[in-house]
Amino acid sequence: MPPRPVIIDTDPSPDDAVAFLVALASPEELEVLAITTVAGNVPLPLTSQNALKALELARRTETPVYAGAHAPLIRPLITAEHVHGRTGFDGYDLPDPTTQLARGFAPDAIIELVMSRPQGEVTLCCLAPLTNIALALAKEPKLASRLREIVLMGGSFSEGGNVTPAAEFNIYVDPEAAARVLKCGAPITMIPLDCTHQALTTPERLDKLRHIGTPLAEAFYHLLKFNKIFDEQKYGTVGGPLHDATVPAYLLRPELFSGRMVHVDVECASDLTLGMTVVDWWSVTGKPATVKVCREINAQGYFDLVIDRLARL
Repeated sequence: MPPRPVIIDTDPSPDDAVAFLVALASPEELEVLAITTVAGNVPLPLTSQNALKALELARRTETPVYAGAHAPLIRPLITAEHVHGRTGFDGYDLPDPTTQLARGFAPDAIIELVMSRPQGEVTLCCLAPLTNIALALAKEPKLASRLREIVLMGGSFSEGGNVTPAAEFNIYVDPEAAARVLKCGAPITMIPLDCTHQALTTPERLDKLRHIGTPLAEAFYHLLKFNKIFDEQKYGTVGGPLHDATVPAYLLRPELFSGRMVHVDVECASDLTLGMTVVDWWSVTGKPATVKVCREINAQGYFDLVIDRLARL
């Protein structure tokens, strides 16, 4: 089987970088056509710079990085420096990148890369607020029908939110974009906090990463250790969730996840529940089940996969 072509849309903190590095370390299974960046965890210039830094560290600078939206569709940008630090990559000093961004606007690059390939070939891997994807869908109405799948990390069901009591960060930052994407008609898999909060960067798992012994492993040991301090203090856990790498892990090893097809709406009006993903788990609305929502993950199998792939870089 040829590798599955993917585009990775991201707002790099260390979690996001681990995700696209896992994909790049799996060329027999995944062909990374491009990385597209968006404002989210930190503003767009920093998310773009962080993507380039990680690619240079991994010696994968042939992968094009396109910068995209600098703000949500209709709302002011909300960022998360209180979690990820001022740069989004606080915790370990990586040199400024020498490679440049690819020319062009990320939503246009997504359209070109998808529409130039056969129908049902490209998968969008979404690790960030969904602004770039919503803009691409609006500009090219045929885009959704050309996709193989959208796999996104975002939302929550019974776990509650991580930025408000009701909402997960990626959805909360641009709920209108999320609503548009979830209703676009493409096959969608959603990996919410219910899954990612089961997958913690315990000391044993981080030590295993560090013992790989490469410059990349050493850097991400420190980046993740710093990055998870906020979650450890917030939740009282040993380690924090490794959210975004669940997306490539799902493509590589879907048997690590379990869930089912349901209907999902996004709240875009309420001050109290803005950005909430309303998951109709029991089909009480009678609306069509169009999104696969994953609720369980084999956490140890997940980390074994991630560490194995990072060891290849």
